[in-house]
Amino acid sequence: MIKIDPDQEERWWRVMAARDKSARGDFMMGVRTTGIYCTPGCPARTPLQRNVEFFASAKAAELAGFRACKRCKPSGELPRDPATARVHRACDRIAAQLDPPPSLRELAREAGVSQDALRRDFARALGISPREYADALRIRAFKSSIRKGTEVTEAIYEAGYGSSRGLYERAGKQLGMTPSAYRRGGEGMEIRYVLTNSPLGRLLVAGTQRGVCAVMLARPDRELVSSLKKEYPKAGIREGREGLGAWVREVTALLRGRTPARELPLDLRATAFQWRVWRELTRIPTGETRSYAEVARRIGSPKGARAVARACATNPVPLIIPCHRVVRGTGALGGYRWGMKVKEELLAVEERAGRKRRRPAPRKTASRRAG
Repeated sequence: MIKIDPDQEERWWRVMAARDKSARGDFMMGVRTTGIYCTPGCPARTPLQRNVEFFASAKAAELAGFRACKRCKPSGELPRDPATARVHRACDRIAAQLDPPPSLRELAREAGVSQDALRRDFARALGISPREYADALRIRAFKSSIRKGTEVTEAIYEAGYGSSRGLYERAGKQLGMTPSAYRRGGEGMEIRYVLTNSPLGRLLVAGTQRGVCAVMLARPDRELVSSLKKEYPKAGIREGREGLGAWVREVTALLRGRTPARELPLDLRATAFQWRVWRELTRIPTGETRSYAEVARRIGSPKGARAVARACATNPVPLIIPCHRVVRGTGALGGYRWGMKVKEELLAVEERAGRKRRRPAPRKTASRRAG
C-alpha cells in the first residue's frame, strides 16, 4: 500500500525507537520479519530499521498483509488525523456490509464530505478506492474460507458475493487463477513457455489459456526457466509454442519499439494498488518516461513514489506493462530487474521509434513533365 516519503519515514522511525506514546495513532509500523504492525509507544522489542515499513493507518498495514500487535493493540484505535479517521469509519462500514457494499455516495454522506474528497482520502491513506477496498475484503474472506476447507460455492457466498459471477469476474485480476485452482494452491494451472532470440538476447514468454503470465529476458535459457518455476512453483510448466506464437510476435515487436497490433490478454496475480500502477504505466507513450513521483500523483497517491517503485519491481510482464519507462525524478534510470543495460537500450529503441513516428511525412509535389 501507500508508503511515506523517506524524510517522514526517518522521523517516524525516531518516534518508534523512542517509544513516544504521544504519537499513538498517527501512523503504523510493520515489521517484515514477524508480519506484525504496531503503533508508537509499543512496549515490544524495537526491530532493526531495515526490517520495517510505515503506513498511514492500521487499515493500510492490514491490506499489506500485516497483523495487529497483541501488546499495543493498534487495530481498534481511531487515528487523530480527521481524513484518516474518516477512512477508518468508512472501512468499518464497508466491512459490516459487503453484499452489496455501500455506495460511494452513501459513504460520503455519512462522513459529511463530498464523494471526491472521500475518494482522495482513501487514495492517500490506503492507495485504493472504497470499491477496491470492498473487493479486497471479499477476496480476503474468500481465501480464508478456502484455506479452512470450505467448498468453493459456499465460500463465495460467505465472502459476500451475491453470486459466483461476481468472484469469477474479478478472479483473473485478484487471484490470477480460477477459485478452484486457488484452493489447490495453484496446482492444476497449465503454463506453456517459448524461448526465442530477441534484439536484447534470449526471451521467454509464458502464458495460460487465458493470457500472458510472464515475460523474462536477457538471461541464459536455464536461468529464465528457473525464474519462471520460482514464480509458479505449483503449476504444470512445459515448453511449447501452441497458442503462444502470436503473443511472442507481439512481445518481440515491443522490443523493437513497435506498437502491438492488438492488446495482449494477461493472466496475472496482483493487488489493487499494483493494478492501478500498471494501468498508468500502459498510458505512458512510447519514447517518453515518467518519474516514480509523477506516476504516484497520477494515480492519486502523491506520497506513494516508493510504493510505485515496488509495483514496478514486481511487474511479471515487462514490455507489455512498460515499467522501464519509469525513472527517478533526477532523470537517473533507477532500478530494473533485467539490468540497467537492458533498460537503457529499451528506452533508446523507443525514443528512436517515437521520433520516427513524430517526424512529419514528406509533402507530395506534382512532378512537371518537361515540354
